[in-house]
Amino acid sequence: MTMKKALSIAGSDASGGAGIQADLKTFQELGVYGMTALTVIATMDPKDNWNHKVFVQDIDALQAQLDTILSTGIDSMKTGMLGTVEIIELAARTIDENQLKNVVIDPVMVCKGTDEVLNPETAVALREVLVPRATVVTPNLFEAWQLSQTGPITTVDDMKKAAEKIHELGAQYVLIKGGSKLEHEKAIDLLYDGKEFEILESEKIETAYTHGAGCTYSAAITAELAKGKSVKEAIYTAKEFISEAIRHSWKLNQYVGPVMHGAYRSYVAGRPEAEK
Repeated sequence: MTMKKALSIAGSDASGGAGIQADLKTFQELGVYGMTALTVIATMDPKDNWNHKVFVQDIDALQAQLDTILSTGIDSMKTGMLGTVEIIELAARTIDENQLKNVVIDPVMVCKGTDEVLNPETAVALREVLVPRATVVTPNLFEAWQLSQTGPITTVDDMKKAAEKIHELGAQYVLIKGGSKLEHEKAIDLLYDGKEFEILESEKIETAYTHGAGCTYSAAITAELAKGKSVKEAIYTAKEFISEAIRHSWKLNQYVGPVMHGAYRSYVAGRPEAEK
């Protein structure tokens, strides 16, 4: 038996809902073998209202992880929280030197529950160094604002302007995740290929439990690309995957609730198309 293989260059979430933990769960759910190169470890302090701390990993250790993984060959890859400019530059070199395809860049700039960029210089490096190498870049509204430099995004028109600016940076496809944060009755995402805009709509699910949603969405795209799907096919499946994951999300503790990575398999996959 052979399996398609996907790489995640991302951080570890000690609470298990986001980062490489979310990526590996998603890869497994979609039938892809996942491997991870750990960039940072994110922890949450239960004695301080779940306050986040980020521990950056040694660059030599990251390089050794990548050497191990790339020796096996991979079919797709994604990035998540990278933490430093040096790590972003290493990720970019890795893509170039190994001529990697199916590259999904999830431009993580903050931890869930915070509203400040972890390091402003990393936002610049993401924009100038890594986004130009993306097959698909998947910013949320805040990240799209930071990448496009167009200002706060509150409408679909704002999303379109930002997507055009981000595409100009070099990404082949731009998927801006509006989700439930946009001023719209539906959960809206916007896909732009440099020529046409496509609106992806789903039911807006009222829940506070969305921990790991962004990581999971981009990981689902990565998994489907590894399996040979087109970018649009991969995104359509990923949209279903994350919608079900959010619909069946659950409370971990008083601070956070993760999405349910097994929901798509349990409630959608395998059902007749007419019943979906």
